[in-house]
Amino acid sequence: MFRKTSVVMRFCLVSIFPSLIQEFVKFGLIKRAIEDRLLEVEAVNLRDFTHDRHQVVDDAPFGGGGGMVLRPEPLFEAVEAKKRDGEKVVLMSPQGSLLSHAKAVELARLPGLVVICGRYEGVDERVRKVLVDEEISIGDYVLMGGELPALVMMETVVRHVPGVVGNQTSVEQDSFATGLLDFPHFTRPAEHRGLRVPDVLVSGNHEEVARWRRREAIRQTLAKRPDLLEKIDLSEEEKGFVEALKNSARRATS
Repeated sequence: MFRKTSVVMRFCLVSIFPSLIQEFVKFGLIKRAIEDRLLEVEAVNLRDFTHDRHQVVDDAPFGGGGGMVLRPEPLFEAVEAKKRDGEKVVLMSPQGSLLSHAKAVELARLPGLVVICGRYEGVDERVRKVLVDEEISIGDYVLMGGELPALVMMETVVRHVPGVVGNQTSVEQDSFATGLLDFPHFTRPAEHRGLRVPDVLVSGNHEEVARWRRREAIRQTLAKRPDLLEKIDLSEEEKGFVEALKNSARRATS
């Protein structure tokens, strides 16, 4: 078993619902990474950093309006108490930059992240201005809180920590890792309900398998995310393949 004497990466998630995080990390590769000391996850209860009898963490916004805002005092105290040297403070926010493969790889190089999981109408602006190093969003929509986005980000980032995923090749070939979507995958049986696995995949010819996979990745990307093809370098042969696919599609719709 892959074991380390010191943890490779740490996630500290600040939330008013820490039990959501504590349950999530009991399963799958996240659980194994924690057991193998590749990952440390701390769920911090924001209410532990309040000083009133009712542990109030939110208040009405100045200027009026609907909703409540997370107060600055407990957030400042929580982050200042938990942040370690070299760690970055991230706020999960629909206003943040979109989480991407490249961003996940970048964050995986850090020793740790302190992640603020917002609720209600968000956090006091002074938190954003003073404490937060980066705001990250998982999409152009609004959820009820930042816990699920934080967990999505953690799963995405942790996959790039060496040793977490047993077969690192699978990470390197994932959708977006090469700029393309992933190629189709098949497993046993070779035939199911009259549907056969492509002959090239059972041919034993590794060069042809690699060529087929690259072409199918291009085909998938053109069909589902053609915008991605504009951002990667294709060989002249691959450019011809893309044009042939486009011409075929035009003929099919004419």
